[in-house]
Amino acid sequence: MNTKFNDFQTSALGFTKSPLGIIALFIVLIYGFATLAATFGDNFKDSIVLLVYFLILFPVIVFVGFLWLVSKHHDKIYGPSDFKNEDNFFKMRMSSVASLAVASAKQFEKTQKDGDIQEQLDSIIETVSKTSSNKEQNSTNEWNNRILWVDDRPENNVYERHAFEAQGLSFSLALSTKEALEILKNNKYAVIISDMKRKESDKEGYILLDEIRKIKNEIPFFIYTNSNSPTQKELAKEKGAQGSTNNAQELFEMVMRTINRL
Repeated sequence: MNTKFNDFQTSALGFTKSPLGIIALFIVLIYGFATLAATFGDNFKDSIVLLVYFLILFPVIVFVGFLWLVSKHHDKIYGPSDFKNEDNFFKMRMSSVASLAVASAKQFEKTQKDGDIQEQLDSIIETVSKTSSNKEQNSTNEWNNRILWVDDRPENNVYERHAFEAQGLSFSLALSTKEALEILKNNKYAVIISDMKRKESDKEGYILLDEIRKIKNEIPFFIYTNSNSPTQKELAKEKGAQGSTNNAQELFEMVMRTINRL
């Protein structure tokens, strides 16, 4: 009996390492108490019908709640132990934070105070924590782990790419609209990130977006440009983009949320 109890205790401790495990423990305890009440509770005999209804309806309620968690809060239902290596879990997040901090530093004004910088860093940490990959990534050859980044000056977004690469994502780089369209003929990607102004024209990002949508390709498309105005954001969405920004942190959040839904 002691051996079985110790085994149960060990299993229970294992479940407490993730939110899903805690939910599972809660369900087991509820059913355990309900079974004990139905078996040994003489005072429940008059209410046995209510108990039976509870035992029938409870799993339905749990299932609906689980669907809500998966659809609305999927990024919060995994713990570090869900990764093959917990050290890699934390290294992944810290690497993304560091890369985003450097990328965002390009947008810091010299007049910013230390408190403002600390607030920005806290915000970056929160963003990475909320939107980091929620599962072990598949092979980097899988399309849903790959991003096509179109920019004629890729050296300008090295740290942004590092932040994504720390999450297990990989990139194909294109320097022009023509090159991007050629790559898309034979390859599939989770998302496309494009700048706006290139050598071809000042609105080349929109031209690429139009060409992609003409061939009925609904791949998520994000514009990473020098404008973050509400007008620019609205215009990008009207043309079929999923988002537009000049902020590295906002770009990371939008793209990671999209990839995590795949």
